[in-house]
Amino acid sequence: MELPEDPMMLFSFINMKLRDFYSSLDELCQQEDIDKEQLCAKLATVGFEYSTELNKFW
Repeated sequence: MELPEDPMMLFSFINMKLRDFYSSLDELCQQEDIDKEQLCAKLATVGFEYSTELNKFW
């Protein structure tokens, strides 16, 4: 899967995927072959972190 380069677009895209298709970030990353640590690091550069309770970045 090709991910958006812009961190804000990436934030929106990943949260949509988590909301509509996946029950966890681990599941999304495994199914879509995404490097979880790299994804989290990129979103952290603009202040977002993943909440397992909410299943979204915020």
